[in-house]
Amino acid sequence: MPDRQEIVAALDALLSPQLFADYCPNGLQVEGRASIRRVVTGVTASQALVDAAIEAQADAILVHHGYFWKGEDGRVTGIRKRRLAALLAHDINLIAYHLPLDAHPELGNNVQLAKRLGLVVTGPLDPRGPYEKSRVVGNTGELTVPDTAGRVAARVRQVLGSEVLHIGDADAPVRTVGWCTGAAQGYIEQAVAAGVDMYITGEVSEQTVHVARETGIQFLACGHHATERYGVQAVGDWLAARFGVEHRHIDIPNPV
Repeated sequence: MPDRQEIVAALDALLSPQLFADYCPNGLQVEGRASIRRVVTGVTASQALVDAAIEAQADAILVHHGYFWKGEDGRVTGIRKRRLAALLAHDINLIAYHLPLDAHPELGNNVQLAKRLGLVVTGPLDPRGPYEKSRVVGNTGELTVPDTAGRVAARVRQVLGSEVLHIGDADAPVRTVGWCTGAAQGYIEQAVAAGVDMYITGEVSEQTVHVARETGIQFLACGHHATERYGVQAVGDWLAARFGVEHRHIDIPNPV
């Protein structure tokens, strides 16, 4: 049975968190039992996911959104106390990777989303690369079959099973696409600069609508949670293949 140190070292080697200026600690966030045979993956380490992992008798939880975000109140009270108390009482490890999980070129959120949406990756959304503060971790690419914006939005809605907000013209032709999962609506101007026909992300802000309308780029907001379900599943499958651990993905529905 693999031990915690071996698994975390392998994940660090795979995802290279040292290359990123992130907003949270990446890697082991809460220490649990030393031996790991069953891993539960999920998007966010919410109380619901922690409870489900306890029910599944998990030894470790691997997530994209963990704890200890920059700028948060660090006191262990309220929901933070309850979450940590549950993990510690059941000796469960919590492992989290944020930007490194977005950017991985094979298992990351952006590449895994592209596979499901029929997007062929052609390059990074930010030509400087994703590995320094404020740099974008998204991609640019092309549809395998060019289509109209309306039909692309409908297909994304069907694939993700989430509501999709489309800002733009349903009849506009789309061939090239930029995308970045999660709360990456602020990168729409990089997508405009990249010259793509459409930009896809998870969330939308008030100003995003004006940028889309005034530049003519087609914009899709598809849900933060919906766009970031796939990277952590891919990494969980990688762990299962590498170490022989049991992997179960638990999706806690989230409409945002």
